[in-house]
Amino acid sequence: MTEDARFEDAREAPLNLGAFDEEDLGVLSALVQDAVLPVTEIRWQPAQRRLGLLVNRVRWEDVEAAVRRGRPVERVQSLLVVDTALRIASQGVDRSDKDLVLSILSVSFEPGEAPGGFVVLTLAGDGAIRAEVEALDVSLRDVTRPYLAPSGKLPDHGA
Repeated sequence: MTEDARFEDAREAPLNLGAFDEEDLGVLSALVQDAVLPVTEIRWQPAQRRLGLLVNRVRWEDVEAAVRRGRPVERVQSLLVVDTALRIASQGVDRSDKDLVLSILSVSFEPGEAPGGFVVLTLAGDGAIRAEVEALDVSLRDVTRPYLAPSGKLPDHGA
């Protein structure tokens, strides 16, 4: 008999997840919500058809346990990679401003001619990055150990 995994069964380990459909992408979107990155940590590799972002994300998968145990909130550096990318466009992102820090609100998929479409990263402040893709293929991989969030707090969106 098989049963679904439970949150309590999780172990402390770096995430390494892929999204190949909209449901999977919803999970990745939740994990990168409120991730921040300097504009200098965005790489477009047209020959490899890859868009990569090195983000500092809240460890949302650990927040409940941290709060329950009175531990500070943690962040971790992760690679968010969009593969099979054909073209990239952005709005409200000044790549010449090397001090610009972006904050990701969500990652979504806008279907086009199947199996392609657009992966859209919605950013705080009305910014967006849009990647036209041959097929939905997005990955999220933690690449550092968790560290204490500088503020020690969860992001506050106001109610």
